[in-house]
Amino acid sequence: MEALAVRLSGFDSQVEGAIRVIMFYDTLMRRRVDLPALARASAGLAECVAGIRLHGTGQAIRMTPDGRQAPAPPPPASGTAPIVLDAEEIGTVWLERPGPPGPLDEAVLDRLAIAAAAVAERYGPAGTTMADPALVELVICSDSDEAARARALRLLGFSAGLPVRVAAVRSQLPLDQVGSLVCPARPVKAALLADVGVLLTTAIDPALFPAGVRAGIGAAGSPDRSWRQARTALRFTTRCRPVVHHDDLGALALLAHVPQDTARDNPDVAAIARLAGTPEDLETLDAYCATGALRRAADVLHLHHSSVARRLEQIGRTLGFELTEPTGLMRARLALTAWRLLDD
Repeated sequence: MEALAVRLSGFDSQVEGAIRVIMFYDTLMRRRVDLPALARASAGLAECVAGIRLHGTGQAIRMTPDGRQAPAPPPPASGTAPIVLDAEEIGTVWLERPGPPGPLDEAVLDRLAIAAAAVAERYGPAGTTMADPALVELVICSDSDEAARARALRLLGFSAGLPVRVAAVRSQLPLDQVGSLVCPARPVKAALLADVGVLLTTAIDPALFPAGVRAGIGAAGSPDRSWRQARTALRFTTRCRPVVHHDDLGALALLAHVPQDTARDNPDVAAIARLAGTPEDLETLDAYCATGALRRAADVLHLHHSSVARRLEQIGRTLGFELTEPTGLMRARLALTAWRLLDD
């Protein structure tokens, strides 16, 4: 390659420069550099600030020619190039040269983009929790073809063949914080889609969700199926049961598919709707249905069991059946669950 560069230099110095740029990046790739090292070397070659950003992380790496991180805020780029992997744009590279672009900037950007794609494919995205929502949506969408889903999973850092589990989350806490808490030793990617947070991971511990967070967890396997299960499980969460695994719902999951008009017309569900006008009664019924025992419900409510017994007796009259009987408890649980699923 060097002999070819010397021979071509006699014809065109620009050709020699472009070939030397190619040789420079070939050497970097043989050394298996990471993205910061790639940006640092590119800045030294171009003698100006060089930057790299992957869409999957959103984090920009900007290096000065002397090898330090460039100060913020960045000036406008003098030249940019897309990072493309498997025909999809996964990021951007750029140079921040004062004044007009240099004669070899186009060649530098072209080779920098190719090298960045190779590094991203080799090492995966940086160790961050938040991810590009478009990539996450591509993973969980039922309309995605398997090739596109596999590429998106790889760009998000998931190895091929690993079963992915999806959780649907509603939380006032930052989603990346929730993801780091529930998956401390596993890769996890998070994104907010509309009003629901999405967590992608290979394993998740339901017991690690922090207080105040509601989450539905799908089964490991196909991400689009796991997402549908997670959304369904999220609808079944309550104050007493803030985290629900779809596998634990069993036949109760069928209630999510009952037409809402049918549910509203049911006498038991209509009675729960009337009861909802008294939050104290609804809270008592919720605690009793969740625990299945008067004294345990009293513990949850921090009340004496005789007070809870009086409330349940009054609630039973409102509903029209005896709550302390097994059949009555089952009817109350089903009606309360069906009512919660309305308009959810």
